[in-house]
Amino acid sequence: MVETHGGGPGDGAAEVLDRPLPDGVRRRVVQIVSDGFGSLTLGELPAQLRQYARFAPNRRVKFAGNAMAAAVETDALFRQRIGEKLRDAQPELAGALDAGSALPAADPLDVAAAAYVLRPHGWVKLVTAAGEEAQRADAERADEESRAELERLREELSRAREQTKGESERLRAELDAAKRETESLHRKLRSALSDVKRGEAALRKLRAETDAARAEAHTRVSAAESETRRLKTRLGEAEAALEATRKAAREGRSVEDMRVRLLLDTLLDATQGLRRELALPPVSVRPAETVDAVEPGRMTPKDIANRALSENDPAILNQLLALPQAHLVVDGYNVTKTGYPQMPLEKQRLRLLGQLSQLAAQTGAEMTCVFDGAELVAPVLLAPPRGVRVLFSKPGVTADELIRQLVRAEPPGRPVIVVSTDREVADGVARAGARPVASAVLLKRLS
Repeated sequence: MVETHGGGPGDGAAEVLDRPLPDGVRRRVVQIVSDGFGSLTLGELPAQLRQYARFAPNRRVKFAGNAMAAAVETDALFRQRIGEKLRDAQPELAGALDAGSALPAADPLDVAAAAYVLRPHGWVKLVTAAGEEAQRADAERADEESRAELERLREELSRAREQTKGESERLRAELDAAKRETESLHRKLRSALSDVKRGEAALRKLRAETDAARAEAHTRVSAAESETRRLKTRLGEAEAALEATRKAAREGRSVEDMRVRLLLDTLLDATQGLRRELALPPVSVRPAETVDAVEPGRMTPKDIANRALSENDPAILNQLLALPQAHLVVDGYNVTKTGYPQMPLEKQRLRLLGQLSQLAAQTGAEMTCVFDGAELVAPVLLAPPRGVRVLFSKPGVTADELIRQLVRAEPPGRPVIVVSTDREVADGVARAGARPVASAVLLKRLS
């Protein structure tokens, strides 16, 4: 309980405020004290407030608010002096309070704060009523804020439900698509497994047939070797008989000659019978024809492979770069956005230039890489790699036009290779005498 003492108009000094001063009224009281503070002399101020005499009003309220509230509560003389300043500043409000009435348009907090300082008769009721009014206003404001917050939360809940519903429908659609794709993959997997099983069965059958053919060939070779050994034996006998016949002829023995002729005829007949039994064809291949070599007018396997190169074969690029004084011109962003478009432009440039530097070291060909300057927001600080000339098109000039200028700058007859997938660029450089190559070919060669 707070008691106040000291006389004043209206004789309300004996009244007692039985509750703490409401915050709103307290702030208005501090402001009234601060307004009247500056017109008081240093001797008229309480001792605890003199240190704030030179403060600006705003700083005085901020740093001396509690001290001013305590002083106006406990020091009746100081309160009376502040009340006099208030009467001079707001005579209508002070007169209405002295008369026991209130101004219709006055703020209840201002009325309560003035009553607290002036202490007219019934000031406690005014302060209490102002505090209750402020509490009701705060309660109403809090209720309004709560209703507004509730409405906002309801709207957020409704939006969240709509988003959840949309997300659920999207996820359900994605799940259905994933199920369909999974079923399709399962069907393809079953088909692939069936193909694998059929291939394995065919492979086992082929292996069995191959083993049978090898066994049959081995049997036939063994039989032929046995027959060859038998024929060699009989041929040796025939040669011995022939030698004996020659000897007998020299010695004039006709009987031995007859025996040798008979043995020779027998051997010839046996040889013909063996040839019929083995069904041996006449010899059509000569030993010289089994030696691997290139005959006049025939292409070598290397010539055939070179003639069979595809347009997308990186070997074509190797052959072009192997030409004397070859010049490779690369449409930089066309190549990088074909090979690795997900990377930032700076990393695309660094990766391509590093690979071109290695290619230049391998082939010794002149290389120029052209980038579109319209993609840049500022000049590029780039140290060109060894063996690669790096150019950016000027404002208003595209990289395609810069490439055509480079091709037209070359003398007729020099091998110029332009790497770009852009059909317009390829046709233009082809008409200028250069050889267009797709970006995919260069990417394959670099990889």
